[in-house]
Amino acid sequence: MVILNVLIVLALFIGLYALERKNVSFGKRILIALFAGILLGTGYQLGYGAGSSIIRDTISWLNIPANGYIRLLKLIVTPLILTSIISSILQLKDLRSFRTTGLLIIGILLSTTVIAASIGAGSALGYGLSAEGMPVGDAELGASQKIETKLDTFQAKSIQEQLTEIIPTNFFYALTGQGSSDTLSVVFLAALIGISILKIRQYKPETAEFLSKIILALQDIVMEVVDFILRITPYSILALITKFVATSSLDSILKLISFVAASYTAILLMFLVHLLLAGLARYNPAAYVQKAFPALSFAFMSRTSAGTLPLTVRTLEKDLGISKGIANLSASFGISIGQNGCAGVYPAMLAVMIAPTVGIDPFSLSFLVKLVIVTALGSLGIAGVGGGATFAAIVVLSTMGLPVGLVGLLIAIEPLIDMGRTALNVSDAMVTALLTQRITGAADDSADGEAVPE
Repeated sequence: MVILNVLIVLALFIGLYALERKNVSFGKRILIALFAGILLGTGYQLGYGAGSSIIRDTISWLNIPANGYIRLLKLIVTPLILTSIISSILQLKDLRSFRTTGLLIIGILLSTTVIAASIGAGSALGYGLSAEGMPVGDAELGASQKIETKLDTFQAKSIQEQLTEIIPTNFFYALTGQGSSDTLSVVFLAALIGISILKIRQYKPETAEFLSKIILALQDIVMEVVDFILRITPYSILALITKFVATSSLDSILKLISFVAASYTAILLMFLVHLLLAGLARYNPAAYVQKAFPALSFAFMSRTSAGTLPLTVRTLEKDLGISKGIANLSASFGISIGQNGCAGVYPAMLAVMIAPTVGIDPFSLSFLVKLVIVTALGSLGIAGVGGGATFAAIVVLSTMGLPVGLVGLLIAIEPLIDMGRTALNVSDAMVTALLTQRITGAADDSADGEAVPE
């Protein structure tokens, strides 16, 4: 039966390839792969039963395109961030332009996180969520202990030390992604190199021009790799969604269904805020949804904002009409700063749930104000990969003086919730780019966005 299951997947892959040969649009192929994966995964689970050895063996084959694709994305993220940010800075006229655009993007990302945290807290209060009396089994206790250990390691370093560690001591080690602040370290290096070239341009224009050509040549290589990765995206989405649907534990999901409902309520409300902000940027919300769908759907299935970076940049430049500099800066900053879903909605919801267990009134205005501020500041530097929300949660909960054990309980349903959160993170980066372009008046005449005329 395993061989038959694998042959079915291969047949679907051939079908997707045939659609590509017929020039069916990328978005439509993503959508077809998504629904095909849902149907196939449901069929596997209904036919063999959750936890079946047949499903397990089938998934082991599906992991080749699914996990292999994620590994490719992780491979390209660091060089993409490095070359994208440097080239984005080089697109600017001078350092003043960089300060204006960069600070504006960071300000918008943090501001939307404040809104996301407020919505997350409001959703938890509206659903009446509380951690009091929630069952915690051996698996959850084990997960909680691991989180406590991670928290102890994190708290052993002062805020000053954590900020200092963003500055790498070894250029090449920082690019390996092994450090605790690797994403921000790469952003720091890229900004440092880009700014240096801008300064060199003032007194050695020939040298600056030479260095710029090297950076742009490296970016061309990176983008060729990105193009290959994007071409195989529909196949990976089919494998990822099939794997998720076939292996999801319905019991684990149903026992915390209220939290799932509250989470997606908050996520949808924040997405509506994104549509409103897109409208304020004079961009048609309906056009935004249509053109952002491929990137958002992949973020939903892959659960990695960083992994979605190539598709985010492509969508911003080619589909949404954002200038190259703003697109790269916003997308790159968006995977380590802000993150409306993972670092905004989620930690705020947990804090509201846990507060009653330690005698804190979650409706208290002082508690809610402090929570929103802590959540926004705690969102700085959250890595845009699977598991970032857990880390964001323990940072916020520990800063608020709340126990972190509930995070372990929710790990059972993390994949389901994390899908929506990650898509929201990516949407935040794209809306930030729309707003930044609108405010700065930047334009890319070669793009084909659908801005609403004034």
